[in-house]
Amino acid sequence: MNGIFARQVAIQRWGKLAATLTTLLVLAGCQTIGGGAIPTSELNKFTPKTADKRIMKEVNLRWEVREDVAQFCAKSIGMGHEQAYITPPVACAIWHVTTKECTIITGSQTSHVALGHEVRHCFEGHFHK
Repeated sequence: MNGIFARQVAIQRWGKLAATLTTLLVLAGCQTIGGGAIPTSELNKFTPKTADKRIMKEVNLRWEVREDVAQFCAKSIGMGHEQAYITPPVACAIWHVTTKECTIITGSQTSHVALGHEVRHCFEGHFHK
């Protein structure tokens, strides 16, 4: 009995690890040099990907406002301490394709541009790579 239980526990742990790693792969944190300012390039028009090229066509969206947005997003995307200091994230999006869920994280002070940028991540993933 103990061997079977230990195996089930190991399988559950590997499943949780795989889910965590998958989540880390689909995080987007958007940074700005000096923090807080959105680059003017964000005001440029873009052509959205066609529906068949998006990572999700329909998304259940949640918006979370946090005072520690830079620290939370930097940690969520695995950003190093120095990079997070030089280019702190102003917002981030965490998406799960399998459940069609996306959470946008912003600070209590944000802009339509930052919010829209993160919504685009929810549909198109890592679009600025």
